[in-house]
Formats: sequence, structure tokens, C-alpha cells
Amino acid sequence: MKAGIFYATREGQTGKIAERIARRLRTFGVDADLCDVRTSRAPVEWSRYAMAWLAGSVHAGHHERELIRFVRRHHAELERLHAVFVSVTLSEAGAEDPDASAERRQQSARDARRMIDVFVKETGWKPAWSFPVAGALAYTRYNWLIRKMMARIARQQGAPTDTSMDHEFTNWPLLDRYVADVVAVTRASRA
Repeated sequence: MKAGIFYATREGQTGKIAERIARRLRTFGVDADLCDVRTSRAPVEWSRYAMAWLAGSVHAGHHERELIRFVRRHHAELERLHAVFVSVTLSEAGAEDPDASAERRQQSARDARRMIDVFVKETGWKPAWSFPVAGALAYTRYNWLIRKMMARIARQQGAPTDTSMDHEFTNWPLLDRYVADVVAVTRASRA
């Protein structure tokens, strides 16, 4: 079995997540190709894949526009492959924060789910599986204005505001479990 993993990343965290998905798939004997849809112009050979994953980060309330265009263009292929969508969002970090109030965690979880709903509406594609994954505050990779804006938002949300370093929130064991669950269901449905 071979999987295509298509992603869009700005600061690199979604790329790291896509690479982790590929490594985890390989532990189950699933070969994986990675494709950054922001930089790749090569046509996709869909016939090579038995599985597809998409990963995109949220910025200013929307996923990467390159990923949205990619999904619109390849809607039929993604549906045929029962593709998976991974939404990389800081809202999920708030949903998983054990120090946050229950109300704040619930609101963050709703925000993360809403971003997936917005993506579905913008693309017209309903993924077979979708789940939010916490991203990172990549302060050192932001320009001055974005760094200031993100620090202000982080302060309001109770997130780290030290802009001299990056803060990663991705729950790697949870991501690994998502991959294992999708592989198990996919194999069971083909047995």
C-alpha cells in the first residue's frame, strides 16, 4: 500500500507533522510520498496511491490557500481514496491544555472543529476522516508585525508570549494514534 501525503506549511510545523505521518505509516508497512503543495508543480499520479492524507495549517481563520486550491482541483481523487484531513491549529493546543479552564478548553475545541468546517465549506470536500492537531507558535520565523500580533493573541489565550523562541504544542503520541487508527480501519475495510 502507498500513501500520498499532501500538505501546505508556512513556518514548517505542518511539514514536520506530515513527515511524522509518513514515518508512522511506514511502521505499518505503508510507503509514503510527501508533497508540499505550496512549492510542488508536478502533476499527481493518483493511480499510485491507495491512501491520501492532507495537512494544512490555519492562519487568520483559514487554511492555506494553496491547500484549498489543491483540494478543489483534486476533489474526486480525494473522495475515491477516502482521504484524511489534518487541520493544524493553535486552537487545538488550547483544547488540550490541562491548565486551562474547562470552559476555555471546550471553546478551543469548538474553534478547532469550526476551522475544519470552514475548510469543508471552502473546498466542497468532505474528508473521510478529519481531526485537529495542535501546531506551534513559531515566533522566530514570523516577521515583526506577525510576531507582535501572535504574542497579543497568545497573551489573551494564556499561551506563551516569549517571542525569543518557538513553542511547539503538537501532541505527537496522539497524532501517532490517529495514524494507527486510520490504518487499522482502512485495512479492515479492504479485508
